[in-house]
Amino acid sequence: MFLPSLHRRALLAATLALVISGCGGESDSTAPSPNSTAPADTGTTATPNTPSEPDPVPPAPTSRDVIFVGNNWEGMIDVVDRDTHERLGRINGIPDKQAREAAIVLNPVDLVFFIAIQQFIGEGHHQYVDDMYSSNDGRLLIVSRPSYADVVALDIASGEIEWRFEVDGNRSDHMAISPDGKHVAVSASTGNVVHVLDVQTGEEVGRFPSGNSPHENVYSEDGKRIYHASIGHVFTPLDRDPLKKLKGERVFQVVDAETFEILRKLDIKTKLEEAGYADLSPAVRPMAHTHDERYFYFQLSFLHGFIEYDMEEDRITRVASLPNLIPDTPQEVYVNDSAHHGIALSADNTTLCVAGTMSDYVALVNRETFEYSLKTGIGEKPYWVTTSEDGEHCYVSWSGTDQMSIFHYASGQEVARVDVGDHPQRIREGRVPIAWVEAQGSLFLP
Repeated sequence: MFLPSLHRRALLAATLALVISGCGGESDSTAPSPNSTAPADTGTTATPNTPSEPDPVPPAPTSRDVIFVGNNWEGMIDVVDRDTHERLGRINGIPDKQAREAAIVLNPVDLVFFIAIQQFIGEGHHQYVDDMYSSNDGRLLIVSRPSYADVVALDIASGEIEWRFEVDGNRSDHMAISPDGKHVAVSASTGNVVHVLDVQTGEEVGRFPSGNSPHENVYSEDGKRIYHASIGHVFTPLDRDPLKKLKGERVFQVVDAETFEILRKLDIKTKLEEAGYADLSPAVRPMAHTHDERYFYFQLSFLHGFIEYDMEEDRITRVASLPNLIPDTPQEVYVNDSAHHGIALSADNTTLCVAGTMSDYVALVNRETFEYSLKTGIGEKPYWVTTSEDGEHCYVSWSGTDQMSIFHYASGQEVARVDVGDHPQRIREGRVPIAWVEAQGSLFLP
């Protein structure tokens, strides 16, 4: 695992800080329901005794359910069959690489950030693909590309870019798609803002401000709210007094998904102090929540575990402590401040799936008791966790060993492991055109 030296990291952090300071910054139907009683026929008209016609043949499906795995350092997106776990093909997330990088070289500020992203956040690699979601019909794949500071919509069938949106600042990051599939929210890391875009056109339909390094976005199940957190400057190694303030503003906020008004803002630092955990970082990383959205589970920078937050009582109720298998590693060299990076909850709200990023494990945690089972010796540097749409499985990306695993929540067993590309991170379920799948038949998959 690449771990930059503290001296080199601090020097580059200072350079980037100087650049930043200079740049500012759901159909009604008239048909009766299947269970309704039809009114009695009081007429005397005879009905011809004609043979009944066969039921119409349902139309063939036009899309296929798949799992997308974004390979951050490679720029390719692996497409895996949701049911068989067969790797079906690959989508190039950076078909315009030559043009983009030629433009970056000609802009001194863009070039500084392009190199800084590589050296700091990317562990010596460009960050080509961070997050991705498909449109409802499986025609488009929306991709955020950190090193290019943009979001693009790829026509899956042709591989061509249908639209491109440049985010504020110089780096795009995590995204979230609305439950109705119409909008996608993307964090602009150095722009301190979250853009909300129309999936079909790429037009910005709204935005809202954030703190330093906007990061995670999660839509509420009814699509009315966006839960958002900023994480501060993870490219700096310092998060201890008296230099903690150099991390910048770290916020958690609840945003109206229609008006983009900030409805609620949590002071996690104060809440940690009130709960007796003043030593923990207030930077909220990936998060999960119960279906009623009362209990949230926040991963925090540097924390081997997570906290439970009761939204009704507005307080931290519990802290789950998970094993630190690297006790001799200083937190200053944790990958982007992430002891753990990835948390998800089963559909029945009983089991949390946690990526122990620095310790190379996955933990399945009982939500009621916080008892856990560790999955070790499978891969290295798990970097993302998400729950399948059926709520029964947990998808994990092993960014250090270029694989993804699928765990069954109820049994705790790994049911599949799939080879993917270089440094897999975000995993999302979605759809692709059937015709695209058929066209991959002769594709050589490395």
